[in-house]
Amino acid sequence: MKDAFGSPQSLLILGGTSEIALATARRLIARRTRTVWLAGRPSPALEDAAGQLRSLGADVRTVPFDALDTGGHEEALGKVFAEGDIDVVLLAFGVLGDQERAEAEPAEAVRIAGTNYTGAVSAGLVCARSLRVQGHGSLVVLSSVAGRRARRSNFVYGSSKAGLDAFAQGLGDALYGTGVHVMVVRPGFVRTKMTAGTAPAPLATTAEAVAEAVGTGLRRRSEVVWVPGALRPVMTILRHMPRAIFRRLPV
Repeated sequence: MKDAFGSPQSLLILGGTSEIALATARRLIARRTRTVWLAGRPSPALEDAAGQLRSLGADVRTVPFDALDTGGHEEALGKVFAEGDIDVVLLAFGVLGDQERAEAEPAEAVRIAGTNYTGAVSAGLVCARSLRVQGHGSLVVLSSVAGRRARRSNFVYGSSKAGLDAFAQGLGDALYGTGVHVMVVRPGFVRTKMTAGTAPAPLATTAEAVAEAVGTGLRRRSEVVWVPGALRPVMTILRHMPRAIFRRLPV
């Protein structure tokens, strides 16, 4: 449960090595979050992330989790909720993938879609059910502006994020009035290890800026958060731009 100041006491991160998620965890720990679960594939990187958060004073635990192993989601995440209520679930896993390879090898496209969409649907529904049973909590879903209109240069990734975004919005509507809050976060280009080597887009942002926006959105119980906020009007224009014009843009 949240403390007297409204700060979440417990956090579950799906995608425990995500730079955005870890930046968010650091910010929440600074605001008195005390228990953090990192769900991810067992690796030195996951253990290192746990150690970094422990050094900040949090009780950090890890749980094996693979987005593509949807058959194991209920068991893995059920163990977390069996230990006590979770105030915030941050769904932060995802892969950018290789667009050219995805077009040449459909299996790569399936991997991207399976991770970013199918895996998220499975894990999101498992967590939503547990949050609903406990009667409170927030599910934060890291979407992307790439899902607002698919671009030629990364339409496989963009289409998977479009599906995730629509799913999260619908889930939020389904949970309205239950005490569970769903927040969709739509960052633009974020400078992280995942995007290293990719030319940054205009209005590029950082993991720390996204984390700050997530924290603000949780306090306000926002339903949708854009990072940076200036992307909202930009994407509104792009979404309604005629297709014949949009396809000529260098995107």
